[in-house]
Amino acid sequence: MKKLILIFMIGIFGAGYAQKAPTVLKKGFSKEALQQKLEDEDGKNITIQQILDQHKGKVLVIDFWAGWCRDCLQALPKAEQLERNNPNVDFVFLSLERSKEGFDKSLARFNMKDKDNYWFATGWKNDFNNYVDLNWIPRYMIIDQKSSIAKYYAISPEDPEIQQTIDSLLK
Repeated sequence: MKKLILIFMIGIFGAGYAQKAPTVLKKGFSKEALQQKLEDEDGKNITIQQILDQHKGKVLVIDFWAGWCRDCLQALPKAEQLERNNPNVDFVFLSLERSKEGFDKSLARFNMKDKDNYWFATGWKNDFNNYVDLNWIPRYMIIDQKSSIAKYYAISPEDPEIQQTIDSLLK
C-alpha cells in the first residue's frame, strides 16, 4: 500500500517537473530574443544575434546546459560524441549557471574551456529563453546556415532527429 501511495504522489507532484515539449515549433527568433545579452568567459556581453552572426553560413547546434544539472552531465559524453561526429558543424554551449563563479568552475570541471561558451547572467527567465520555451535542460536546437531554426526542440543529443536534421542541412 505504501508503494502505491508513493507512486501516486510521484505521479501527481512529479508531473509538473518533467520537460514538456512546446506546442508550437518555431522557425525563427523574435527581435527581443535576438537582442538577449549573454556573457562570454571573459565577462564581455554578447547578444544572441551576434552569436548567430558569428556562425552564419554554418550549421549550428545550441546546447543549453549547466554544471548543476544532473541530466546535462549525463548527456555530456553523448553531446561530445555528437560534436566529434560532426566536424563541419559549429556548437555553442549556453549555460544556465546561477553565477559567474559557477560558470567558470563548470567550464573547468567539465573540460569545456576550449568550446564556444556563454552564460545567461540575467538568469533563466529572459527574453530568449522565454521565446524558445525553455522549461528544462538539457535542450538542443539546430540553426541552419541562414540563422533559421531547423530543429526547435530536442532533449537528448541521442535524439535521431538531431543527426537527421544536420545531415539534411549539409547536403
